Amino acid sequence: MSEEQTFEVSLEQVEDFEFRVRFEGTELKDIATDEPPPQGHDAGPNPARLLLAATANCLAASLLFALRKFRNNPGPIKARARARMARNAGGRWRIAGMEVDVQLADTAADLQHFERALAQFEDFCIVTESVRAGIPVAVRVHDGQGAEVHAATSGGAA
Repeated sequence: MSEEQTFEVSLEQVEDFEFRVRFEGTELKDIATDEPPPQGHDAGPNPARLLLAATANCLAASLLFALRKFRNNPGPIKARARARMARNAGGRWRIAGMEVDVQLADTAADLQHFERALAQFEDFCIVTESVRAGIPVAVRVHDGQGAEVHAATSGGAA
């Protein structure tokens, strides 16, 4: 890969499992994340819901991009997504699958080069294709004095 981009977020615990998420280097407003009861108080979406929303949003936006690439001006696109959680062999909850239904406002016959757009839109989706392939995640933990007390890298196909 000859080209890379980076972006950053920062999180700060507000209370219990609620965190304030800041999108560094942008003018975007902070958002709250939280776990549902009994751990949290539903003050915002939890990470699993954010991942599902990101996947559905990316697919809808990628389909819009693919359609516009062929000079279409489609009506509003909607998406509905469902995640299935299951316990892994170690008994830990994991996202075991996602289903995303994308709804177009237009009929297929009204869209130019529709089959070509459908054939390529998923490949444009950064989030879905990254999740499908697996993403390496490096984790470091520092104590209150800045000492690294844990480091691990796992997952991913690349």
